[in-house]
This record gives sequence, structure tokens and C-alpha cells, in this order.
Amino acid sequence: MLNLGALPEVLDVEVLLRPLPSLTSLDLSGARLPCASFLTRWSQTLTSLVLYNLELSEGLVNTVLQLGQLRHLDISRESHRGSTFRLSRNVLTTMVRNLGNLVSLDISGHALLDHCTVPALQEAPGPPSVKPSDTNIWSLRELKQPLRFLGLYDTTLSGLTHIPAYKVTGSKDEERILNAIEAYTEFRPEIAHRAINHLFDIARIQHCSQLLRALQLVIAALKCHKYDKSIQVAGSATLFYLTHTQQLRIQSIQLRKQVIQAVLNGMEEYQEFTVQRNCLLTLCNFTLPEELEFEYERVNRLLLCLLHSGRQDESLQHIALHLCNALVCQVDREHKQAVGQMGFVTTMLKLIQRKLRHKTCDQLMEFSWSALWNVTDETPDNCHMFLTCNGMQLFLDCLQLQEFPQKAELLRNMLGLLGNVAEVRALRPQLLTPQFITLFCALLDSTAHGMEVAYNACGVLSHVMFDGPEAWSMAEPRRDAVIDRMWGAIRSWDTSSRRNINYRSFEPILRLLPQSTAPVSQHWATWALYSLLCVYPDKYCPLLIKEGGISLLQEVLALESSHEETKDMAKKVIEQCQNFKEDPVDFR
Repeated sequence: MLNLGALPEVLDVEVLLRPLPSLTSLDLSGARLPCASFLTRWSQTLTSLVLYNLELSEGLVNTVLQLGQLRHLDISRESHRGSTFRLSRNVLTTMVRNLGNLVSLDISGHALLDHCTVPALQEAPGPPSVKPSDTNIWSLRELKQPLRFLGLYDTTLSGLTHIPAYKVTGSKDEERILNAIEAYTEFRPEIAHRAINHLFDIARIQHCSQLLRALQLVIAALKCHKYDKSIQVAGSATLFYLTHTQQLRIQSIQLRKQVIQAVLNGMEEYQEFTVQRNCLLTLCNFTLPEELEFEYERVNRLLLCLLHSGRQDESLQHIALHLCNALVCQVDREHKQAVGQMGFVTTMLKLIQRKLRHKTCDQLMEFSWSALWNVTDETPDNCHMFLTCNGMQLFLDCLQLQEFPQKAELLRNMLGLLGNVAEVRALRPQLLTPQFITLFCALLDSTAHGMEVAYNACGVLSHVMFDGPEAWSMAEPRRDAVIDRMWGAIRSWDTSSRRNINYRSFEPILRLLPQSTAPVSQHWATWALYSLLCVYPDKYCPLLIKEGGISLLQEVLALESSHEETKDMAKKVIEQCQNFKEDPVDFR
């Protein structure tokens, strides 16, 4: 295909083409043709002619009618607005008669005169037919056989039922819309984006029956036009609704990966609010973090970049924080260390600092603390980063906010994070100050979020106590007084209470069991296991068995220093596992 489309007006198309005696395919889209009669020179060789966005005239049409070897003719327009030419029934009929070799015709965007279609009463009955004799379009009844392709997008004919072509573009239904996206994406983005908008309406309101094809076409359009705002906005919005369906689950892993990569490409290459929002929302439609692990570093880098930029629109920050949380919640230590090194911890702390400057205690702050809780779980490097980046001071500053007493969820998140810090022996001395220990003791009496705040505060103290009396370097509060407070708190809790907590591993709890340094720490750990197994046996019995918890509990029973109530609870945990029927295990 020789493409001379949109040539500068100073260039003469006829002069350029004169040395080509055997021209077969020609694209003159948008070209200036004062006189087109010279095209008849190739009437015996020209089989494909594209005249997109040329203003048709009687002279140009007469010239085209003399090109009897044409198989592919495209006289379409971006829009009929601004055009003075109207396609008539007579012009179309003559075109079909004279160009008997046509297999492809595109008249999209043209205004048509009346009387081009068969009256409704004369319409052929039955399902859609491609037979020329059944068509609703008078002129196309002259066809000897159906066309392979017929472009009718943005014409009054596109909504007709009986059209003599195997592939039709239009906006009548999903099939014709998809055909339009496929036909116009590469060279007609101005039309493709309108077709994608039609697909958006179908995906949003109705059921998309050709999900695989729709996804592939939208992805192709986004790749082809990375910097076209209309394509990126329409395509990213459509991807959200195409993936917001259970049908996505049955699509191939490879296709789902292609969608994710298209979304990440959009986030990288088009920094526009609507596109960014659409991309973030689309990522939320996938199973997190599993389906994003193949691009784990890339997606986290993009999210942190968005959060670090300090954009004022909080809706974007909400979605990005939700994704950050989901991506670090259920992954291994290596993944968490990797995002910590990318600036995850420091970015969350900066978000919290920003909120503190405005004295605001809102959901964004809650999400930030929750993300820190997740990213520090069993990850000492990130816990150390939290402390070295002034995290404890931010913790204290948050407690001073006027709205804080009403934010039980926020307090739970903050205490959960400090529980992770307390699990790291090398970092515990930084928690062992009168100010922090007094605060944790006060929180033992908290009823915020059920008992979760008190439970987490007691967990922090249990790890501190595990280091023994020699590590207790302060006069006040006294160690024995804190231990008494801890015993009182644990005894007040209901083991059958529903828990709002999720353990991937019991290792931090289990290390507190076989020891005599701090019986209260041992009791807290045993209570924690018993409570979780009572409420969620199917989830936590297998985990405890897998991690060797039964033998450690048996050591608790053998220790003279273990309190009787601790031993009683340890026996109940062992019995709970022995009664667990899903995977019977011999503990002898």
C-alpha cells in the first residue's frame, strides 16, 4: 500500500504518482486532489483505494466509478459534520454495479440522503441475514455475493438488521462495535476511541459476550496510542469494566497478565488523573497480591511514585494505599524487604507526617499505619527503618490528635506495627523507655476495637519481658508492677471473642513458649493460640501443627515455672488439635 495521506498541499499527488505504471494499492487519506481524473490511468491495475477524509464530489465519484478492478474501496470520513456531499441511493447503486469486484467497502461517517433503505414493512423476516436479496439497503441488493467487509460506522445504516457483509462496523451491537475498534485502531484513532466509548457503555451497563476479543482489542489500542489522551481515557475506563466481572476468572493467565501490563504501561506513560484512577481501579479487580507478583517490583514502584508525588487528590491516594496494603499483606519476607528498600516505609511515614501537619486523623492515615503494620511483619529491616525514620515520634504525635480517641481502627493498626517491632530482639531496647512502657500499660485497659488494642499492647510487653529482668533498665514503672497489669488484662479477655487479626505464621508467638524468664509472656502466647484455635480451628490448627507448636506446648507442660492456668490452656490447645479431624496426626 502506497500511503500519500495528509501530504503538504504544495506537493502535487499526480506528479508524484506519474512514474508508477503498475500501481495496485493507494492511500490518499486527507490529501488535496483538485482534480482526481488522473487516477483512471491505473484503472486496470488499482485494486485498493483509500480516500479517507476526502471531501467527495461528483467528479471524484465519477473517477472512482471508472476503476473497475477495485476490490477494496474506502471513502469514509471521521464525521459527516462539515461535509457538503451526501451519498444518495443512486450513487451507491452505481458504485455497486460498476465495481463488481468489490469485497470491501467503507462509507463510515457519511451523511446519506433519504430513500436508501427498505421500508420497515418490506423488510425480510427472520434472523439477521447476509444475503444481498434480504438486505435493508436498496443499493446493496445489486451485489452478487456478500462483501467481506462493510464500514457503516456513524451512518444511518449502521443500525439495520440485514446487511450483506460478513464483517460490519457500526454501533448497533457489540459485534459491530468490536469490528470498528479492530478496523480503525491503527490508522483512525479518532474513530477508534468513539467505538471504545460504545464498548464502555456495553461493559458498564450490559453483559459483554465477547470478553476475550474485547480485552485483546482494547489492549492493542492502548499499546498503539500510548500518548493519545482520548484513547487512554476511554481504553483504561473500558478495561476496568471488562475486568470487573466473574468472566475474567475463566480467561487465560496470559491474557490477565497482558491486561495488567497494559494498565502498568498506562500508569508509566500517561500521567493524567483520569487515566491513573482508571488504571488503579482496574488493578483492584485482580486477586492481590498473587496476580501482580510477576510485576511486583514495577507495580510497587509506580504506586510509591504516585504517593510520593504528593498529589492533592485523595481519591487516588486512597486507591493506591489500598493496593499497597494488599500487595504487602500476604507476601514473603523477601518481597517486603524489596519494597522497603524501594522506599515503602519512608513513603508511608511521609504521608503520616503530612496528615499531622494538617492535624488530620482520617482514613488515609489509617491506611498508612495499616500498610506499615503489614510491611514490617516478620521483616526486621523494615522495623529498623521505621525506628530510624522517627516512626516512634510520629506514633506519639498521632496519639495527641484531637480526633484520635474516636479512631479505634487506627490505634489497632499502630499497636500491631509496634508488635512487629517488639518481635525483633535487637530493636526492643528502643521501646524500653518509661514513656513507652507507661503508654503500653495504659493501653492494656483499652476496649477499643474489642480487645485487639489491649491484646497488641500486651504482645509488645510480652516480648519486652521475654528479655528478662536484666534488660529492665528503668526504675519506674517497676517490672513486677507491669507484669501484674499484664496478668490482669489477659485474665479479663474472652477466648471465644471473634478476632480481627490474621497470622501467616505463629513463629513469633511460639518462641515465647518454652521459657521460664517471663511466665506472663508464656501465658500471653498460650492464650493467643487458644483464642485463635477456638474461633478459627480450620485455619489455625493446621498452621500450629505444621510449625511444631504441639511439641513446644508439651514443653510448657513440663516446665515447673509454668503457671497452672497456663498449663491448663496449653492442654486445651493440644486437645483442640487432636480433635481436628481434617488431617489426623499422631502426636505420641
